[in-house]
Amino acid sequence: MTLTLAPETPPPTAAPRRSVVASRAGMVLVALVALAAVGMLSVTFGARDIALADLWAALGGSQDNVSQAAVAKRIPRTFLAMLVGASLGLAGAVMQGVTRNPLADPGILGVTSGASLAVVTGIVYFGLTSPTGYIWVAIAGAGASAVFVYTIGSLGRGGATPLKLALSGAAVSAAFSSLISATLLPRIDVLDSFRFWQIGGVGGASPSRILTVLPFLAVGALLSIAVARGLNSLALGDDLAAGLGERVGLTRAVAAVGAVMLCGAATAVAGPIAFVGLVVPHACRLLVGTDHRWLLPLSVVTGATLLTAADVVGRVVARPSEIDVGIITALIGAPIFIVIVRRMRARAL
Repeated sequence: MTLTLAPETPPPTAAPRRSVVASRAGMVLVALVALAAVGMLSVTFGARDIALADLWAALGGSQDNVSQAAVAKRIPRTFLAMLVGASLGLAGAVMQGVTRNPLADPGILGVTSGASLAVVTGIVYFGLTSPTGYIWVAIAGAGASAVFVYTIGSLGRGGATPLKLALSGAAVSAAFSSLISATLLPRIDVLDSFRFWQIGGVGGASPSRILTVLPFLAVGALLSIAVARGLNSLALGDDLAAGLGERVGLTRAVAAVGAVMLCGAATAVAGPIAFVGLVVPHACRLLVGTDHRWLLPLSVVTGATLLTAADVVGRVVARPSEIDVGIITALIGAPIFIVIVRRMRARAL
């Protein structure tokens, strides 16, 4: 009797794994192409449309003064929209990963309202005028609001469930919005300056504002991206993550600081813009799955694309006036939020 050994075969998971990586990389590449296209539209469309030939001529300084002025104003606006959208998309993905809550979002959880209240309070009662001061105060307000909402949502049986956090965030947001109005109404001078900021928009973009906020957004993004692998472990549960060697408390703290910095700085420079941090991670999760090493970078690109596209829509649909980007994102995000709430069955991601 002869014994025949079967030939060795390669591991069956190697090829599918390479296929998954290639598919996810392709999604990120498509998102980058979409972002570039939307950025081009943002520079060319507005109250006055600019053809591509005129755009290159204006960039070279050989076009009329009106076209040059339009391009000079739209380029910083486009960059600011990309930065704010990327920050909110990344912050939303990190918050959902940290809390394992599919309803986590800077706007829904009251983080942006806390940042807004802190900025308004600093301006009205403490004479805050420095752009850097706005950012630091907004970050402090965002952090305090996040802790407050999570504490309220954790009370009672079951801990911090998605529904309790959403309700707590909605209540805190409503209370903070009332406090903002009460603070601003007696001060007509401040109210006139910041009534459009309260809606959320990127119309006041300038190179100096971008350079001021960029270091804060960069630090927040680096902290958030650095814990991508740790967020994957947290998705398995705290006990299992700790058993795998993950430092659960440190991972949560770093991720929370990164998300708060992103939310606070973005709110300080563009006002409270809602639903970007909710819609973007859900859409990206459908494309690349739940691996945060891919989810977070795609959320950055998709958030930048969404907010820039919303800004273009707001400029085009009401020409020669414009609709602030915060209104456009609310019109897009509110129905999606309702759908997510109605379809949600699990208590965590």
